Amino acid sequence: MELTVGTVLEGKVKSITNFGAFISLPENKTGMVHISEVANAYVSDIHQHLTEGQDVKVMVIGTENGKINLSIKRLEPKPQRENNGGRPNNFRGGQRREGSGTQNRDQSQNRPQRAPVQPAAPKTADQLFEEKLKAFMTESDSKLSSIKAYSDHRSKNRRRG
Repeated sequence: MELTVGTVLEGKVKSITNFGAFISLPENKTGMVHISEVANAYVSDIHQHLTEGQDVKVMVIGTENGKINLSIKRLEPKPQRENNGGRPNNFRGGQRREGSGTQNRDQSQNRPQRAPVQPAAPKTADQLFEEKLKAFMTESDSKLSSIKAYSDHRSKNRRRG
């Protein structure tokens, strides 16, 4: 049986690693589900989603150099987002350019949801001054340190002379 991209198979979880799970497939073949292809939500611990010996349905998403790449999440319905996730309508969510050697896919599904950020209150004149003073002092200290290091280096070389 030739495995092609898009083929859906039944398999059994053979072993689990920190980066994914190896799946036993028909005809004594083995494929791997990367941790990012386990679920539509962010997966920090794969053991919360899979156990060794578990029967799973997987989709072939790639075959490269004899390795079979599998996905579980692509067989699940995609979660609906409210208000386009707060993104502008023209956002293309992590899609890669043609010819990059990888398939286009929405990488934003792998990220945890964030709470909306409230705009910061405008800074007062005192706060702006303090920030500028802090930046000036940091830059000044850096310049003084480099001058001192250069001066020390020159004085050591003069003594040897």
